[in-house]
Amino acid sequence: MQMTVMCIPACSDVGLEIHDNTDQIIRIEQGQCSVRMGCCPNELCFRQNLCAGECVCIPAGTWHNIINIGNNPLKLSSIYAPPHHPRGETQATKARAMGMDC
Repeated sequence: MQMTVMCIPACSDVGLEIHDNTDQIIRIEQGQCSVRMGCCPNELCFRQNLCAGECVCIPAGTWHNIINIGNNPLKLSSIYAPPHHPRGETQATKARAMGMDC
């Protein structure tokens, strides 16, 4: 099991992704977001706004994105298993997390 934390700037998002074999629980720690989920990347039929203290479960094999809809940074935590990142790994930016930043 692993827990990650993220800070998403205003008017930004986590990025569209899918985890084939991993259920994920996302908890909003601070801010407001829109959760989008669906069976294909261009059909995200599920839409739900969340605020601090609320959670969403993203089933394995579900396309999803988390969008910051507030004016302040969105802080969230994510719990899933098995681990996807080495213990203690830190990525300061989204670009670095995606491997696009040197």
